[in-house]
Amino acid sequence: MKNSSIWKGGILAICLLHGGFVTPMQAQQTVRDSLYETSFESHLHELELTEILFPSALVAASAMFVDNDWLKEQRGKVQDMLSAKGGKKFKADDYIQYSPVLAVYGLNLFGVEGKHSFKDRTIILAMAWAIQGGVTYSMKSTFKEKRPDSNSRNSFPSGHTATAFMGAQYLYEEYKETAPWIGYIGYAAAATTGYLRIYNNRHYINDVVAGACVGIMSTKLAYWLYPKCFKNAECNKQTIVTGSPYCSGEEVGMSLCIRF
Repeated sequence: MKNSSIWKGGILAICLLHGGFVTPMQAQQTVRDSLYETSFESHLHELELTEILFPSALVAASAMFVDNDWLKEQRGKVQDMLSAKGGKKFKADDYIQYSPVLAVYGLNLFGVEGKHSFKDRTIILAMAWAIQGGVTYSMKSTFKEKRPDSNSRNSFPSGHTATAFMGAQYLYEEYKETAPWIGYIGYAAAATTGYLRIYNNRHYINDVVAGACVGIMSTKLAYWLYPKCFKNAECNKQTIVTGSPYCSGEEVGMSLCIRF
């Protein structure tokens, strides 16, 4: 009897660690401990407030470099260290910016499945590109920052960098549950694009930082909006499994509910 009690207590302890906390409920003859249900549904289409606030703060900080004389001076020093000052240009950034997006479709072509079907992920990509393009164009038109190598006033933020990081985040979202290292390669390609924009003297560092944040936020917003805009999307039809551990006076177990 004593061993049985210890065994039940051990299982209950595991249940408590799994579910978080217990709410006692009175029954007619037994006392049932009911845990809040735990959902195993993918969190891919959820969006945390911090995922928007932090990059938004970086964009705001980067915008301060446009008009503040002291910050512009510091930015110029960084430009002198990192850029070729228009001497030797390495134009690979015009092509590398698209590599993360192409990787998603290339991997799928070779049998490496991502999170979404071809149709779903293509619509998500189109939404991300539309958000990124709209935000980038609006900011360029608003701030009218002069480029370091010309009199064109469309430097802030970097469109190449925004495209690259939009694609990198897209690649990561599709493969983070199966092979997250694939997404890291995408981020490396995006970072290379950003560096080359500075090296080729086409952008300042604040342009690149802002572009990276815009690109990442655009993709996150697209993943969040997609199931809300397209109710019949396949990602809205996924199976959800919930579990509710319990302990009565005589037995310990778990009830499962599968919704699809």
